[in-house]
Amino acid sequence: MNHFTLNTPKKMNSISAEEFKERLSSLNILDIRTPDEIEEFDLGGIHIPFESLFERMEAYETLKNQEVIVICYTGLQSKIAVTILSKKGFVGVKNLEGGIEAFLSL
Repeated sequence: MNHFTLNTPKKMNSISAEEFKERLSSLNILDIRTPDEIEEFDLGGIHIPFESLFERMEAYETLKNQEVIVICYTGLQSKIAVTILSKKGFVGVKNLEGGIEAFLSL
């Protein structure tokens, strides 16, 4: 098993909850939670539910060459979204490790 290749993508395509908190005011955020989840706790940014993410790409395509942090509640759906968006040419897209849950536990 090659541990180097398994660990490299995580480092490049994610941001810790601690770094996210420190840089929050200057980040481009793509929140893929449901409207009900966002109503409970809203960090701002662009709100597009995961299930509508790819059909509404025009709403955030201008961020294709910028750093964008994709967030969801646990970090699982955002991790999937980051993988797909990277394959669609988004160069600075990152997952919030542990999602909003990790951020709120700080």
